Amino acid sequence: MYRLLNAGLDHIVFTVILVALIVKYVLFESQGQLEENLIHDSLQRSQDVLENSGHFGKGIGPLGILRQRSRTRTVSFNSCREESAMAACKEDRGTQTEKDKVQGVLTEENNDADEDKPPRSLEECIAVINSEAGAKSLSNQEIVQMVEKKHLPSYKLESLLGNPLRAVGIRRTVVAPHTANQGSMDSLPYDHYDYTKVMGVCCENVIGYVPIPVGVAGPLLMNGKMYMVPMATTEGCLVASTNRGCRAMVNGVKSEVFRDGMTRAPSVRLPTAAQATEVYMWTRKKENFAVIKEGFDSTSRFARLQDLQVGIAGRLLFMRFVAQTGDAMGMNMVSKGTEAGLKALKKHFPELEVLSVSGNYCVDKKPSAINWIEGRGKSVVCESVVPGKVVTSILKTSVAAIVEASVTKNLVGSSLAGSIGGNNAHAANIIAAMFIACGQDPAQVVGSSNCMTLMEAWGEKGDDLHISVTMPSLEVGTVGGGTGLAPQSACLTMLGVKGAHKDNPGENACQLAKIVAATVLAGELSLMSALAAGHLVKSHLAHNRVKGGSSSLSSSTMPTTISSDTSGTSGITTTTPAPDGISSTKFCDVQPSGKASVGEVNSTNTCKPPAAVGDAKINAMQGDTVVSDKDSTSNIVLSPCQDPANISVPHSRDR
Repeated sequence: MYRLLNAGLDHIVFTVILVALIVKYVLFESQGQLEENLIHDSLQRSQDVLENSGHFGKGIGPLGILRQRSRTRTVSFNSCREESAMAACKEDRGTQTEKDKVQGVLTEENNDADEDKPPRSLEECIAVINSEAGAKSLSNQEIVQMVEKKHLPSYKLESLLGNPLRAVGIRRTVVAPHTANQGSMDSLPYDHYDYTKVMGVCCENVIGYVPIPVGVAGPLLMNGKMYMVPMATTEGCLVASTNRGCRAMVNGVKSEVFRDGMTRAPSVRLPTAAQATEVYMWTRKKENFAVIKEGFDSTSRFARLQDLQVGIAGRLLFMRFVAQTGDAMGMNMVSKGTEAGLKALKKHFPELEVLSVSGNYCVDKKPSAINWIEGRGKSVVCESVVPGKVVTSILKTSVAAIVEASVTKNLVGSSLAGSIGGNNAHAANIIAAMFIACGQDPAQVVGSSNCMTLMEAWGEKGDDLHISVTMPSLEVGTVGGGTGLAPQSACLTMLGVKGAHKDNPGENACQLAKIVAATVLAGELSLMSALAAGHLVKSHLAHNRVKGGSSSLSSSTMPTTISSDTSGTSGITTTTPAPDGISSTKFCDVQPSGKASVGEVNSTNTCKPPAAVGDAKINAMQGDTVVSDKDSTSNIVLSPCQDPANISVPHSRDR
């Protein structure tokens, strides 16, 4: 009886499982298969329509692409469980982000029923636009038609449709036929982006966005606090080099803002040069300056006029207004205040004629001596002392070598070139990377990169290194412009300077300027060390070349580099002594041609180079090496374009 009961229970359990599987298949699996078939049929019908249309080339029109992507996105939120549906999701996605739920994503209205209908006539569409329904009730194809017929302005699509993402998609459809290549925008993402932050602030006629890699350098010890610095760049070695500089400054960095004032300089004209001189003398009196300041300060809670620098040229005056602007970079704020100040001035000199609110005496986004001397934005000085042991162990050079290289390059070389504000190694590199990451105006790299880098031996015996950078015109802000975009805002948050300072307006912007200067200091230290040790070319060959491609220059035509290691090195054998504390490395190179020849190492541990460098005298940074082809065993014949005698080795693109 007990055995029969157990057998009955087994049959009952088996029956229940079988019934559950049948129910699951009938109610779920078949529905999923049906959904997949519907998706496949829908995409196939769209493909057939596209193939039958040859208007845009290759049978795929921009409007069809937009419609197909719209449907694909609808699928991606509902039925990406199966492998086939997942493939459909990934095929035409408009973003390079894997997440489906991104903060600030705007969903596109998708009326497939309307899109399948033939577009209405031009007169009907115009009537709809003028009705209460408005342009948003038109189908995408009808809106494209209206834009092409000049009845709807392309730049107003966001406001007319009330859906920025839909507007961007339609604009891409309109623009695509006019580009050099129909598929040129396929790899330009536009989905998963909050365009409400862009409208009216950052960009017009938007068709997408360009993702840029963001690296981090640090930790950077500045004024007793650690920072991880975001840098957006496509230049290999830049972040790694700056990170090395941060690591070398073990004693930390002192960074201070010693001047703060954004400028705007309108050009005005008087009837005669004598009257222009009268106005010039009038503005120099304190009581008269107070009149202009009262008008200027009335335009903002934060803008405060500090100085008025006037230049005269005949009957022209260039009036440089200098003002603090809180945590904003302040160009718009100062421009508004300048107009009010000029109105106050015209009450005393009605004959004064304003020619331009900006007369290039500011100076904005152009190299200038006045910014270098008088400053613009934040003026910052930054310093650090690097122990001699660190110079040897981390930077792989000596204090004497790096000081000599700095004086020769940053002072003598820049002076010989007639450079204004260019007494540095590559300040613009770090500033550009940080500006892009933190939402600053990239064009203001021009003035912001004004920098003087100084290095000198330090300590009782001169074993340590003192390095400083002085940057008189850092134009930065933590509110306004690109700082409101989510990724750039995140980078400012990393540094603890997002937005306006609650208690002390302007403190966040000044702090950002200090961090930028400190990061420039790290970049200057690392690059000058690489130059002093002869590592620059080697590092760029290793990190800043197209992977998998062939270089236009063979390694045998590149200048000699000194290396502290033997990993991944390309170059020519040298017996030049390395700086103190660094072992000299000897290496041979492989001739990158069809029939490669490897140099042989002889008993003296020196290299017999390939014949491609025969009779080439190479001046290394710290010695001379003469290479002869007498000992070479290679019989390689080079074409004229490969002959080192006919090749001019290019300068590094950023040094």
